[in-house]
Amino acid sequence: MSEEDQQVPPTEEDVKGDNTPINVKVVSSSGEEVFFKIKRSTPLRKLLGAYANKVGKQEHTIRFLYDGARVAQTDTPKSLEMEDNDTIDVMVEQVGGYSP
Repeated sequence: MSEEDQQVPPTEEDVKGDNTPINVKVVSSSGEEVFFKIKRSTPLRKLLGAYANKVGKQEHTIRFLYDGARVAQTDTPKSLEMEDNDTIDVMVEQVGGYSP
């Protein structure tokens, strides 16, 4: 048999491609949920800005976490290996907090 006869059929991931949109749920510390649809190659700065606009907060006052790690503006769903329906947590920045 030649190599062409032994080809493996494409997986679902191969068929979908690298840039298919995924749904991402953004959850605040108070439990509020906002859903976004974003392409895998789109920098998450767009999602972060859209979320801040939607909730009426300035971007620099909130922090976004995915799997416990802070999300950078330049991260993409692909670079974070996000899957459809994954969750990003949102925390309000806290300054100080210690008083002896």
